Amino acid sequence: MTDKINELLKVVEQFQTDSWDEAEEFRIRLLSKKGQISLLFNDFKSLPPDEKREVGQQLNTLKEAALQKVNQIKQRLEEEIIKSQGSDKYPDLSLPAEFHHTGSRHPISIVRNQINSIFEKIGFVISEGPEIEDDWHNFSALNFADEHPARDMQDTFFVEKNPDIALRTHTSSVQVRVMKNQKPPIRTISPGRVFRNEAISARAHCIFHQVEGLYIDKDVSFADLKHVLNHFAQEFFGKESRIRLRPSYFPFTEPSAEMDVSCPFCKGKGCNICKGTGWVEIMGCGMVDPNVLENCGIDSTVYSGYAFGMGIERITMLKYMVNDLRLYFENDMRFLKQFSSAH
Repeated sequence: MTDKINELLKVVEQFQTDSWDEAEEFRIRLLSKKGQISLLFNDFKSLPPDEKREVGQQLNTLKEAALQKVNQIKQRLEEEIIKSQGSDKYPDLSLPAEFHHTGSRHPISIVRNQINSIFEKIGFVISEGPEIEDDWHNFSALNFADEHPARDMQDTFFVEKNPDIALRTHTSSVQVRVMKNQKPPIRTISPGRVFRNEAISARAHCIFHQVEGLYIDKDVSFADLKHVLNHFAQEFFGKESRIRLRPSYFPFTEPSAEMDVSCPFCKGKGCNICKGTGWVEIMGCGMVDPNVLENCGIDSTVYSGYAFGMGIERITMLKYMVNDLRLYFENDMRFLKQFSSAH
């Protein structure tokens, strides 16, 4: 065994290389678990006791020499790399790890999910439908007269000049499908993308998002509607929020109202956001018109209901104080990164 040790010691002393890979191969050949030096240590166990002390010292000397040779070569190669590339190009291993920015949901998605969550907690289920609709689901079933301005080409994107097929102008068409296919009681919200033929500006866009709600059951009253909307305002904008309802008109509800919420920025005292009034309009609402119920096969003498609808962009603008609607659609990373901490 002593002869083998001496032979390997000469190999270690004579070994030289300028290749990192060759140095690593040399280390594996001698010092790995199945390397030549490791095998000698295995044979060492079968030696007579009187030989172990001397041979053990020789083995330790060989192992230390091999480790030192490999480390010297690798250190020299590292120094040559630093010298050739410049120390400023070599990574400083003492620096903190680089922070990787994680993505986030789009602000529209964040607010939509928050709205959905509020209504889901009080029993509303989410309903979805197609973005390309026929005239009956989009207009006729909702009590739109044949001459209603919303049917005009200036307000609606018709598909291939077909006056009966268009991109939906509101998610009320989803509510029609629910009423046609489900018996009361019905309690649903319909979030989704809608389309209207409008000029794009800071305050308007041809694409936007809505969340519309519908509740139909026996003995549903306007007071029920007011209670639900007040609950939403306080959950979304804060417990101190107040609402007010102003008379309005929609073809599919009667009576109808516009809902304002006390300005979340000035707390109703008056500011540039609410134009000094202390109130901000956020949605339309009302009791479902009996004609709509009948159109969908629901007996209006037995059932009543309420409906409401809000633009998600409008709510998002209020929440994050965004003053240009176009920012939501431009995918500017400088804008979107501001929402990385939102949930």
